[in-house]
Amino acid sequence: MDLGLKDRVYVVTGATRGLGYASARELAADGAKVIVTGRDAERAERAAAELGPNALGVAADNSDPAAASRLIAAAREHFGRFDGILISVGGPAPGSAQDNTDEQWTAAFESVFLGAVRLARAAAAELGEGGVIGFVLSGSVHEPIPGLTISNGLRPGLAGFAKSLSVELGPRGIRVVGLLPARIDTDRVRELDALSGDARAARAGHESRIPLRRYGTAEEFGRTAAFVLSPAASYLTGLMLPVDGGARHGF
Repeated sequence: MDLGLKDRVYVVTGATRGLGYASARELAADGAKVIVTGRDAERAERAAAELGPNALGVAADNSDPAAASRLIAAAREHFGRFDGILISVGGPAPGSAQDNTDEQWTAAFESVFLGAVRLARAAAAELGEGGVIGFVLSGSVHEPIPGLTISNGLRPGLAGFAKSLSVELGPRGIRVVGLLPARIDTDRVRELDALSGDARAARAGHESRIPLRRYGTAEEFGRTAAFVLSPAASYLTGLMLPVDGGARHGF
């Protein structure tokens, strides 16, 4: 199946590792060109080099108000166009409602929520018909995850923003989609499992509640992201798509 990604240009934030990197890799593998971002310039450049000549690494912090316009300008200047963005950020600090500090909430709000909103608004102003804005969110959009109180507070709100944006941009032919990963085998999830004190037992417990009985791979997530960002998914918008092996049991 031809996804129609050849020569389309995407910005992928938080793409030096994990789900962002996997998504950028799958986009590039199908012929797209990608701006790969991360807070560390050396890591962003190294990730782009691994993806080949159709990738450019740019240092950017999602919480920086100037990041959005700079990244879109880089896409246009280096690759000649701008077709979409996948907004991915690292997960906020774990903890309970009593443990998380004001500083942790503020830092997470700036990067996870407000930074994503800024990036999406800037992209919306620059995209034309056929453009797409994607958000990497979390299964916590539908159901709180124990020990991740900040994520539980911010991700559902960002999903609500994405849904609202999809209605506003639909008449212009611009799509907005959300991806809701659960237990994907990344450094972040392995770190969360380790917080239990017995990472192996924590993983086994989670796997026992997933219908496919295993964690997903970053590659599986990346392929899903590449599809929903591609022209092949041209009639999908306002979608919050679980990528979770069936862990969400509701309709």
